[in-house]
Amino acid sequence: MQIYDGLYNPNSGALLRVLLLSDIHSNLEGLEACLAAAPPYDAVVNLGDIVGYGASPNEVTARVRQLGGTFVRGNHDKVVSGLDNVETFNPIAGLAALWNREQLTSDHLQWLRKLPKGPVTVDGLNGLQFVHGAAEDEDRYVVSLQDALATLAASNASVTFFGHTHIQGLFWLHAGLAENVNPEYPSIGNKETWDFQLETGTTYLINPGSIGQPRDGDWRAAFAVFDSDKRVVTFWRVPYDLRSAQERIFSANLPPRLATRLAAGR
Repeated sequence: MQIYDGLYNPNSGALLRVLLLSDIHSNLEGLEACLAAAPPYDAVVNLGDIVGYGASPNEVTARVRQLGGTFVRGNHDKVVSGLDNVETFNPIAGLAALWNREQLTSDHLQWLRKLPKGPVTVDGLNGLQFVHGAAEDEDRYVVSLQDALATLAASNASVTFFGHTHIQGLFWLHAGLAENVNPEYPSIGNKETWDFQLETGTTYLINPGSIGQPRDGDWRAAFAVFDSDKRVVTFWRVPYDLRSAQERIFSANLPPRLATRLAAGR
């Protein structure tokens, strides 16, 4: 796969396809499966939570740094790198965060500390912004339509891409009407895609889903690609080597729940 050095397609001069990654959570197997499946793209945006939970923090951090692109920090990135207090997490998440911190090289920890707070924007993508939780609060969970309404109504961007919830899907607001839409796939075992056409005059919150720890009942790794020319978001679900990811967690003596939940997508 060819990845261009800059944000612009050198053949057309325009930014067209954006690869959207989020909530990798130190799951190397999930990340590599998504990158192998991804179609050609012109830019990469990472919506945060690169580390935490999983057992491959150095490998995943090295891979996303090599991949490059635009980043926003996630709450696990902050806690693992020492910018935030581990007491904000539940005990299992806290143990995993401390373990990830102990494993990471000093260079990777320093890089994580410097990740920018969202929202961030990308040159050539007018009207779009990228956050981890919400534009007004980087740590806020936008799970339900009720959660999304105030953010949609106050947004200055037509499209906000966000992560944090580990639930693939979107919310939209148009002329006072709002709706929550989630992709529909015929299976939970194959590589599959689902397209959504964006309309003008509508405000969107779009979550590509979690690569490393989905929580929408589908165990497959999730990501999305946004075609800024056609204004189409393509959601992806990709099977990966689940057993290897689980065995890494068991071998690291991390809480077993972190491994078993991967199979349930919860």
